[in-house]
Amino acid sequence: MADDRKPIVMDKELEVYRSVLETPKEFRNGFTWVAVAGALFCGFLMMPGSIYLNLVTGGGIAAAWVTLIIFSEVSRRAMRTLSKQELVILLMVAGAMAGGGPIGNLVWRQYLIRSDAVRDIGLLGKFPAWFAPQPTSDAITGRNLLHSAWLVPIMLMLFMHVIGTVKHYTLSYFFFRLTSDVERLPFPFAGISAQGSMALAESGERKMTWKWKVFAFGAVLGLAYGAIQVGVPLVTGALLTKPIMIIPLPWYDSTTLTESILPATPTGLVIDLGMLIVGMVIPFWAVMGQAAAIVLTLVMNPLLYRMGVLTRWQPGMETIATTFSNSIDFWMSFGLGVMGGIAVISLVQTGRDLVKKGQELRRRRREEAGMAARREKIWEAPPGRGDFSPRIAVMVYSVCTLVVIKVCQVLVPSFPLYFLFAFTFLYTPLLSYINARLVGICGQHVAIPFVREAAFILSGYKGVEIWLAPIPVDEFGSGASAFRTKELTGTNFWSHVKAQSLIIPLSFILSFVFWGFIWKSGAIPSEMYPFAQKMWDLRAKQTVLMYSATLDMEGAKPLFFEALHPKVMAGSFSFSVIVFAIMSVLHMPVMSIYGFVQGVGNMPHGFVPIVIGALIGKFYFRKRFGHKRILEVAPVLSAGYGTGVGLIALIGVAINLIVSAVSSLPF
Repeated sequence: MADDRKPIVMDKELEVYRSVLETPKEFRNGFTWVAVAGALFCGFLMMPGSIYLNLVTGGGIAAAWVTLIIFSEVSRRAMRTLSKQELVILLMVAGAMAGGGPIGNLVWRQYLIRSDAVRDIGLLGKFPAWFAPQPTSDAITGRNLLHSAWLVPIMLMLFMHVIGTVKHYTLSYFFFRLTSDVERLPFPFAGISAQGSMALAESGERKMTWKWKVFAFGAVLGLAYGAIQVGVPLVTGALLTKPIMIIPLPWYDSTTLTESILPATPTGLVIDLGMLIVGMVIPFWAVMGQAAAIVLTLVMNPLLYRMGVLTRWQPGMETIATTFSNSIDFWMSFGLGVMGGIAVISLVQTGRDLVKKGQELRRRRREEAGMAARREKIWEAPPGRGDFSPRIAVMVYSVCTLVVIKVCQVLVPSFPLYFLFAFTFLYTPLLSYINARLVGICGQHVAIPFVREAAFILSGYKGVEIWLAPIPVDEFGSGASAFRTKELTGTNFWSHVKAQSLIIPLSFILSFVFWGFIWKSGAIPSEMYPFAQKMWDLRAKQTVLMYSATLDMEGAKPLFFEALHPKVMAGSFSFSVIVFAIMSVLHMPVMSIYGFVQGVGNMPHGFVPIVIGALIGKFYFRKRFGHKRILEVAPVLSAGYGTGVGLIALIGVAINLIVSAVSSLPF
């Protein structure tokens, strides 16, 4: 079936992204015993490394690419070349298995319920048993995931994970059929994702291609840089009482050094070569939006401090404390206003596009011979792709959502039932459709801020349980792009269903084993895990800030409402709408406004190397090699770099695990 989709043009830069791959005419099964072996290999060998690396640097291992290299080379020497579809499924399975698994959320919970933020607000010991054991329980103090107190939280997590996967697949599939097959939207970034997945599909060829050269070069860079960034801390941390860090992890913090010049301003730098490469892949004007947000934050913070707005900041505060105090005084409200403006803009754009598309469909409808022929054609799917009726997808989603509503009613019986029905059957489908169209048109998505939080507050519910229950406020429209990516790789959709059936139980079992062993070996977070030590503290403060909205503070004003400043929200809302309107009238790249939202008021540490990478890619590599060529090369280079860093991390993790196991022996 030929692909006759007619792209909707919104930005000239995106035109390059739309033509990276053509839609295949044949679809094959990719789930074979190779995927099963790859899942076991990656789960047993790569998952512990990914867990350690995430705790240390906040990053992960490109374990999927390591697995692909090993399996493709082994199969080639066995005179059996893996098909492109097998490699795509192998990449998916390996990536999911190397992500650390779901049990890491339980380790986060044990920190949250005992954190200083929880203690300060008076929630210590008030979390329900279905969320986590009590702080004084042996399950917590003994760092023991095998304790019976963890049984209910684990079973509830597993059940909701399975239900959530089914909901995500069915509704994402429905909106993929609607936006891709019926409306023929282009999905500009799906081609980039598909190309990254197929970068090693040429492994069976005898000749060395440019992709292998780029991948190998990236791997060498990763090995060299990873040995310094990750290898030294992991090895020294296993052998010494405190790890040695040649490169500061997770970042170099200069906030206290610059406070005399830039008061109330978090400053620092993430020293990571990989982020430079990532900056070359992200659309340039989106990165420039992030750069504008960094500049605005660096200029505004000192001015706001001198104007008496940032009152909570005190000299001597480092990055985390400065960021959190500033968010309460100003930036949380500013960000909400900007997100609200972007949400309104996106909704208006979607409404406008819907009108245009409706007119086009009506025109096409008049050209068809009859209504029956038209209905058959617009829902027609390519043979062998693994499709099923969209009606079945809607029915399965509806059944799953009713089950989730019942679970929520049991966990938080006093929460109004009409909110649950409104979320599942009105808000989620509507927002998912809007985002499916936005992703299909320009690769962006919109999040309507504080819908879930507003519902909790308006319901009058008092207590922390409502924030912990699996309230079904979801968005599945972005998953339509994932289906488009699967289509572009020529992989049968049912291959992914089979892969998920393997991933869910295996990831739960292995993540339980590895997280349990690592947590039992030492407290998390601690000095051994610098990223978790810093970021989990900030995350706990931000989490408790939200919880305070429904707590009974005995007459005192909850911290959440102290952080809401209506005038700031109105001003930033107007600012974002006006800027977007001006950029649209002047035909400037509107993608920068989305990058601005991501960077405004946040720590500049990680954005700086991304901006530098974007500038290098734009003014050097793109001029020398061409825009499209860089979009083809950069993902492969990034994958090679991640593979090199991952190999170094695996060596360090192996040493850590051996030392931990030996030190626990009685002799």
